[in-house]
Amino acid sequence: MERAIECIWERYSEPLSLADIARSAGLSRFYFARLFRDATGITPGRFLAAIRIHQAKCLLLDTSMRITDISFAVGYNSLGSFTNYFTTSVGVSPGRFRRLSRTGEIGLPDPEPRPPTGAGAIAGTVGLPEGCGNARVYVGAFGTPIVQHPSVAAAIVDVPSGRPCCYRLLDVPAGTWFVHAVGVAEGVEPWARRTRLTGGHDPVPVTSDSVTSAAVRLRRGRPADPPVLLALPDLEPRPALAGDAGCPVITPRPAAGRHRAVRATPGTPRSMAAAAPARPPA
Repeated sequence: MERAIECIWERYSEPLSLADIARSAGLSRFYFARLFRDATGITPGRFLAAIRIHQAKCLLLDTSMRITDISFAVGYNSLGSFTNYFTTSVGVSPGRFRRLSRTGEIGLPDPEPRPPTGAGAIAGTVGLPEGCGNARVYVGAFGTPIVQHPSVAAAIVDVPSGRPCCYRLLDVPAGTWFVHAVGVAEGVEPWARRTRLTGGHDPVPVTSDSVTSAAVRLRRGRPADPPVLLALPDLEPRPALAGDAGCPVITPRPAAGRHRAVRATPGTPRSMAAAAPARPPA
């Protein structure tokens, strides 16, 4: 799997087929596809598409390349196809993503509008790995194993070093949802000022007027983690935090929106566009 993932990172701009990727791992297509999905949670083709969009986000931020040139550079033969897939995955068009990121105007993404079919809540704790300082964490409920547009509910949570912190996602539509978390922590070591973290929970069922418990433990990125595609604000950790005494019982209630920020500071800093898995060495 490591060889296959390295192959995708190195050759994402090429017209890679499943056979090409499986060949890099020395396996048959069907056996490889099953193993890859077990290791990453998604198919090789979807992993490849996620890396292409992630690389496009980086080029939009770090270069002055035209959007047409970027689409070809990341493996798309059609600007229209690239623009459509980018917009549906990130939540904004390539041009708007570039503008909002450079002006620091990307905020917490809006949830997906849904018909009133009943709603519940997801609640639990967010914990940090050892060796991390205070962290700011985005927690959301998604319909896919990838952190991509849209979420159905989300919150920003400030997590103190050394102890878990509560999160609450209210007005979650009835259904089964993936809980994903993306965070940035203060580095404890002098050479690690910021540490990107990721985490999640297996799909959880939500029913109307009920609370589903889902604890999330963050960790450092791994090569098998798909990139974060959703446009997020910078998650700048707060320097001093005190942990909650405990998690109160939550009673779901109607609300105007599905986003609830927990101790989030005001402002919408520059987009956290480069949240990505740990890439294997070249």
